Amino acid sequence: MTKAMYPGTFDPITKGHMDIIDRASRLFDELYIAIMVNPRKQCTFGVDERIELIRKCICGYPNVKVVSCNGLTVRFAKELGCRILVRGIRAIADYEYELAQATSNMVLDGEVETMFMVSRPEFSFLSSSIAKEIAMFEGDITEFIPEAIATEVKQKLYTDHIAK
Repeated sequence: MTKAMYPGTFDPITKGHMDIIDRASRLFDELYIAIMVNPRKQCTFGVDERIELIRKCICGYPNVKVVSCNGLTVRFAKELGCRILVRGIRAIADYEYELAQATSNMVLDGEVETMFMVSRPEFSFLSSSIAKEIAMFEGDITEFIPEAIATEVKQKLYTDHIAK
């Protein structure tokens, strides 16, 4: 059984993330969406909120599970029995960052491989940060965020923005 892990912050999950999940779910027997807790990042949505948002988006994927971790990515992958990390690449800047991460992971554990999946052109500009900024100012995020969670995401971001 081939298992893979798609790590990230997913704050919130976007249509670009979902495209990678859709494509990767067809390549592996099991795919874990791993919400990585990074103390250097200030997230809008808590871990439990992100888990619930992702669950709403992956209900049609029986071989995809969502989990969270606050340690090293390669260690967590090994704990789950995953030998492959899936990473999405949108542009050159992503590639440089992801290459450094993949190389570091190889040093930490040479048995865990990183597989880069190039974003489809329609998602190459898309990021959680862009979607959040649009939502804060009551913009239409339906092209950015999966339909199953768009209203919920927009409501939270707009409400949080007004409260500040």
